[in-house]
Amino acid sequence: MDATNVGTPDPHPTDGGRREQVLAAALDTFVRYGYRKTSMEDVARAADISRPGLYLMFGAKRELFTAAVTHALDRSIAAVTEVLADPARPIRDRLLDAFDQWTGRYIGAMSREVNTMAEEYSDLLGPAATEYPSRFAALLDTALTESTDPALAPRSAAVAQTLISTSIGIKQQVTTRAAFLERLAVAIDLIVVR
Repeated sequence: MDATNVGTPDPHPTDGGRREQVLAAALDTFVRYGYRKTSMEDVARAADISRPGLYLMFGAKRELFTAAVTHALDRSIAAVTEVLADPARPIRDRLLDAFDQWTGRYIGAMSREVNTMAEEYSDLLGPAATEYPSRFAALLDTALTESTDPALAPRSAAVAQTLISTSIGIKQQVTTRAAFLERLAVAIDLIVVR
């Protein structure tokens, strides 16, 4: 470490597992209490880390918030990528699993809080607020284009956007992950499977 880095928190500590634990606890805490009401002390307590230890990882609450949300989005995009990359599975099943990874895990008690947080604090996320949804749409578009159904390729972008809009509407109407997936399966069957 050179002298220019002294006193600057390491943005990527070597203990990746500990960092992931802190980020998960931070996201849960931000979702539960909201950005404004969450203190670094709240996150430290939830992550079972000292407040000074938390500040060594993340120099400010804003930095922690951005890292926690971005980390969750990275994990979701990675899971979606993996699900959609399996050409041995029918496109219907891959799409349903992709939406479950992207949206399904946020259905239920915390659903409204996640939506509110995403809207209210999108300015804290910067380009990530639009980048990740665009990446998700592109992954769907690619999977639909590459599917074995030749009718899907020319309309893949429209199908992807229609399914995204449908999933948003369903998410607002249901209270369980199972209900979300059941209704989304119907939509996928109507739109994709002929």
